[in-house]
Amino acid sequence: MQEQIDKDLKAAMLAGDKAKVETLRGLKNGLQYQAVNLNVKIEALSIEQVQKVLAAEAKRRQEAADIYTTAGETERAAKELSEKKIIEAYLPEQLDETAVKSAIEEEISQFGSPSMQDMGKIIGAVKAKLDSSADGATIARLVKEVLS
Repeated sequence: MQEQIDKDLKAAMLAGDKAKVETLRGLKNGLQYQAVNLNVKIEALSIEQVQKVLAAEAKRRQEAADIYTTAGETERAAKELSEKKIIEAYLPEQLDETAVKSAIEEEISQFGSPSMQDMGKIIGAVKAKLDSSADGATIARLVKEVLS
């Protein structure tokens, strides 16, 4: 995955695509930061670690876009969303809410009669099961809906 980011960065630089270059450089910085935190070389990062960094970057862009939209800064929000779209190209496809809800209901069935106090356990189990193919906020929202 990192090789693909490097290739795409070079291609974007040659094409003069400033937005993509900026986004991919930011991703490389995030990956380097993660490697330093783990005290390993950037090439030694596992696919899961890379995906975790990319998912965090995509989430950060979405949160910034939401803030900009609330503040009426539509141009900045659009820029953040376009960066998020570039990042999402490297992430595994996200499950739709129906598939996430199905996994949640499967996990809830193992609890017998769960209550809102079991919400954290259920969210943790579903996150572990679905890994990076579903957003944590979406999982939490759907678990809350199902338990309500």
